[in-house]
Amino acid sequence: MKAFLFPGQGAQFVGMGSELYQRSEAAAKLFDHADEILGFGLRKIMLEGTEDQLKQTRITQPALYVHSMASMVDIDNPDYNYLGGHSLGELTAMAVAGVYDFETGLKIVQHRANAMQDACDHVPGTMAAIVGLDDQIVEEVCDSVEDIVVAANYNCPGQLVISGSISGIDQAIRILKEKGAKMAIKLNVAGAFHSPLMQEARDVFETFVRDICFKTPKVPIVQNVTAVAESDPERLKEHLIQQLTAPVRWTQSMQYLIEEGMTDMVEVGGNGKVLRGLMRRIDRNIKTDKLPSIPA
Repeated sequence: MKAFLFPGQGAQFVGMGSELYQRSEAAAKLFDHADEILGFGLRKIMLEGTEDQLKQTRITQPALYVHSMASMVDIDNPDYNYLGGHSLGELTAMAVAGVYDFETGLKIVQHRANAMQDACDHVPGTMAAIVGLDDQIVEEVCDSVEDIVVAANYNCPGQLVISGSISGIDQAIRILKEKGAKMAIKLNVAGAFHSPLMQEARDVFETFVRDICFKTPKVPIVQNVTAVAESDPERLKEHLIQQLTAPVRWTQSMQYLIEEGMTDMVEVGGNGKVLRGLMRRIDRNIKTDKLPSIPA
């Protein structure tokens, strides 16, 4: 059984899409159409921009969505039983599954990215990567901190990202180091993603997406919020909204797929390294591959 999985922020790289744009007419048309939908030159930033430009949330999210979608355009009858994505990647999975079309998906992604960027500007926050402690210990420390700090990304066993206020994260890092964390370090991110500090973004995003028609996906989609496969359009939408303030349960999602019989996973888009790297830490018996199958 095979799952196609789509990465989120952190998988971008300068020059992403250049080979696809040159070798595939269908992919090139998709990149150009994306510029028309967004109203600015995303392709130029992706192919020729700087790392600082590309890591801006308003740019990163549509860039990864477009790159992943372009990676799929020349694949006839792709062989997968499940789809899923890490954070932003879940929106890509829904487009591939036919929950909405490419244009609708890109508009949703753009609105989500803008809402998250605005929330970061209005409510300062940050995130930190914690390595080498059990999830329960990290969760207990988050609960003990006076300011807002929560578990945000359950990436793989022994690797958890926390999110919250700057002062709260600083306090949590100090405690987690005392508890024996091998690494507890702030991430270079714009704000406190997947935490209560994203409530403003969630409210704005919900207002936008609530009236958009979601269709039944061609195959089940494993969602970040629940870590189980879902096919009901309204539940897909509700969990997508919740995701902005809820943790990404990636470890649990992959364990669910393994229990369902997954033997192969394909990471689609981005640098092709992030999700495959996490899978090696979750279960080395799972065969991994990437699309596009060209050097990043």
